[in-house]
Amino acid sequence: MTNATGHTDEAPYLRIVTEIRRRIGEGELAPGERVPSTRQIARDWGVALATATKALTHLRMEGIVETQPRAGTVVAAPVTRPRGRAPVPSSGALPAPPPEQDLTLDRIVRTAIDIADTEGLSALSMRGVAARLGVGAMSPYRYVTGKDDLILLMADAAFGEKFYPAVVPDGWRARLELGARTLWTLHRRHPWLAQLSSLTRPLLLPNLMVHGEWSLSALDGHGPATTELFDIHVLLFSHVQGLAIHLEREAQAEAATGQSDEQWMDSRAHALRALVDSGRFPTFTKVVGSFEDGYDLRLDALFELGLKALLDGLAPVIDGGSGSHG
Repeated sequence: MTNATGHTDEAPYLRIVTEIRRRIGEGELAPGERVPSTRQIARDWGVALATATKALTHLRMEGIVETQPRAGTVVAAPVTRPRGRAPVPSSGALPAPPPEQDLTLDRIVRTAIDIADTEGLSALSMRGVAARLGVGAMSPYRYVTGKDDLILLMADAAFGEKFYPAVVPDGWRARLELGARTLWTLHRRHPWLAQLSSLTRPLLLPNLMVHGEWSLSALDGHGPATTELFDIHVLLFSHVQGLAIHLEREAQAEAATGQSDEQWMDSRAHALRALVDSGRFPTFTKVVGSFEDGYDLRLDALFELGLKALLDGLAPVIDGGSGSHG
């Protein structure tokens, strides 16, 4: 249908759907390859994030794309449609969403977590959640007061995905290692968690408190003073959070620049060469020159290295007050 000016009278999200479908159909985007994120779509097409989310939701419900944690939205692998099943319409309204009476707080929170995991926390909006769920823009407000409240519910749900064994490992060190690795796993799964609070203004959430209780109970009875033990607990959490911040920042930087970290470093090769050739940094030049295939910054390895160094260094303090060597 065209309007009086001769332009196609088509909803903005459908124009986006048509273009992305064309790119996939013509092989510009192959199975497993990332399609534009909601932020890219909003920027390139000049639309709101909710419109971008609606376009990707349409493609997802058609089975053309799928979401993968931290990879974003990718082209789905082609599937063979069972004989006799009618194809999904290639244009027009979205497939009928589930009835709004099926909407629950848990579905809202889990949908919001999925958006934050795949697109980043900055892509999250109440309208975007509603679009992903296929419900009216105001429907989520029947369950949650707004975005800030939703984020707290998301964080509590995310921290509640992993708990601790009933049989407690022997020794404070084994317990602290398990606690730190559990938190690292959760931040790895949900990198946006590290963006939510500072050490001075912590999140007061029941499921986060579970992890704090585990750490503090491992330290209880050791060391010279409870204040120092709480400092150790905060220090270990800051090790997890401090590294995890870079998981989300890298995802944000890649979305903003369209470059992976390897591509970004390659584009700075001239600047790096200038620093090396200046002769002002001989040790840096020596170390960098020893890398056969360049330096691969591995956050998981840094986490383990830092955890070992912290616990090795803190052992005399923790054991000092009780004489225990757990």
